[in-house]
Amino acid sequence: MKGKISIIMGIYNCAPYLKESIDSIINQTYSNWELIMCDDGSKDDTLKIALSYQEKYPDKIIVLKNKVNKGLNYTLNKCLKKAKGEFIARQDGDDISLPERFEKEMAFLEEHKDYALVSTSMISFDENGNFGTIRHPEKVEKDDFRFGSPFSHATIIIRKEAMEDVGGYSVADHLLRVEDYHLWFKLYAKGYKGYNIQEALYKMRDDRNARLRRNFKNRLNETRL
Repeated sequence: MKGKISIIMGIYNCAPYLKESIDSIINQTYSNWELIMCDDGSKDDTLKIALSYQEKYPDKIIVLKNKVNKGLNYTLNKCLKKAKGEFIARQDGDDISLPERFEKEMAFLEEHKDYALVSTSMISFDENGNFGTIRHPEKVEKDDFRFGSPFSHATIIIRKEAMEDVGGYSVADHLLRVEDYHLWFKLYAKGYKGYNIQEALYKMRDDRNARLRRNFKNRLNETRL
């Protein structure tokens, strides 16, 4: 049997989108996986929806709960402690994995034992449809870290042994929202390396107007430099 993937997902107030996200995992062409969700103190029906899927798929889905909101770093580490797979994947509760995502990422890792991490390009979308694609360098070198995170966090699959070797995610207030960037630094500092498949296999729900404002601000800063 092909290697088992443990998908770790921190969920927080994502009830309107969670079913579509979970269904995109259930409908993967790669079938050897488990989904571990941890609710981080949601105030809507997020936990109720997650539990309904656990009841329907008790051999595939595990649901955990934080008593209070603890942040993504802590929440993902809590999921990691329950992971039984040899590979760790990420997904966010309002995003979508395209059907062949896991199959193509696992094929890469099986063929390239020298890589600890694989990621993919990512489509940005909202209620009006797709509006952009995020890409990163194919073969990530240390110099690529100077320009920001060289991987899209939610699209990754990483060998569990590498994740355990660096102690998972670092939990600290100043690392909230950059927990992935810090993880890549820890991995590369230990000699691990990652690769970006140049195909969009994941869809990230995003704010189109906020993206336009960020892009304008970035271009303005580049002009000033």
